[in-house]
Amino acid sequence: MEPQAEKLMAEAFDKNMIDKDEYPQTAVIEERCINIVSNLFHAPQQGVGASAIGSSEAVMLAGMALKWRWRDRRRAQGKAADKPNLILGANVQVVWEKFCRYWEVEPRYIPMEEGRYVISPQEVLALTDENSIGVVAILGTTFTGEYEPVEAIHDALLKQNSETGWQVPMHIDAASGGFVAPFLQPELKWDFRLPLVKSINVSGHKFGLVYPGVGWVVWRDKQDLPEDLIFHVNYLGGDMPTFTLNFSRPGNQIIGQYYNFLRLGRAGYTQIMQALQNIAMNLAKSIADMEAFELVSDGSSIPVFAFKIKPHIRHYSVFDISAKLREYGWQVPAYTMPEHAEKVAVLRVVVREGFSRDMADMLLRDIQKSVAHFEAMPNHTAKAPAPQFAH
Repeated sequence: MEPQAEKLMAEAFDKNMIDKDEYPQTAVIEERCINIVSNLFHAPQQGVGASAIGSSEAVMLAGMALKWRWRDRRRAQGKAADKPNLILGANVQVVWEKFCRYWEVEPRYIPMEEGRYVISPQEVLALTDENSIGVVAILGTTFTGEYEPVEAIHDALLKQNSETGWQVPMHIDAASGGFVAPFLQPELKWDFRLPLVKSINVSGHKFGLVYPGVGWVVWRDKQDLPEDLIFHVNYLGGDMPTFTLNFSRPGNQIIGQYYNFLRLGRAGYTQIMQALQNIAMNLAKSIADMEAFELVSDGSSIPVFAFKIKPHIRHYSVFDISAKLREYGWQVPAYTMPEHAEKVAVLRVVVREGFSRDMADMLLRDIQKSVAHFEAMPNHTAKAPAPQFAH
């Protein structure tokens, strides 16, 4: 971040953002950030949201709201509310597994398969029933950086709801893509323009361009955030409505996010994201032109792409390439895909702010050198992945 942002954040280390009575201006800035994020995601009602340590806490808050709303609907209908389930892909971040375990929700995972690393409308409908508290779709998956087909899933779910009388909503995990899609793909419908989308989380410390850790969760309107989840705390002389799993924490990340919103604006974020996307796609194309590799994704969604070694190459693996690149100073993770696609192993590149075209050229040269190293060792035994734990 810029020196001015660092100075402001340093001055805010001692501001306890949870204490809105003692530090009212920090609270005002937090509320402004929530309004900005709500507006960015086309929320019909502004200011329904919360800051969080990161998307992990934001996911927990959104999941709780989904469960509470489902439970209230079931009780109002005089039906049992003891078997909630959540529809999500096997490609979700581990925090969703934690949510389901901690809050006693059955996770219904949609498996991946070779060549398809996102969920589909047909698979969502096949797993959904009256006990489904919601469907989670990812805007920028961890494994490949791809957007899941949010609008197609939404339309299929809307039709199913109208036919069955169910009210299954959607939550969008936009941890990676929430600060990318509005600037690079503004016409893409994935947010509150779709009526079944009730909540969205986004990480400020990914492409929101703030230091760790800050996240945001916003709801479509007030009725989607159950009132009994909000605590009104009488603390140091003031009433503080709060919805958070944490309590005391410094306000400096909030200040950092607000600085970026004011300093960069839409034009600045657009310029940065376009530059990162151009670097990612050019690097992906150069890697695809190499004999050893083929792309799994190309960086055209968020500035993230994945690639694998072609099937005819057996004497070295993506894990060998990753280890060799680490010797050159690069951290390019290698991993296997989720359950049912675990035979596919890939390398992933995330292009972040500060990663220049010159650095991309350096990385490309080191990838070429790594390949040449193993091509000169035809008797080398390919390195295998570390043991994986299934859901």
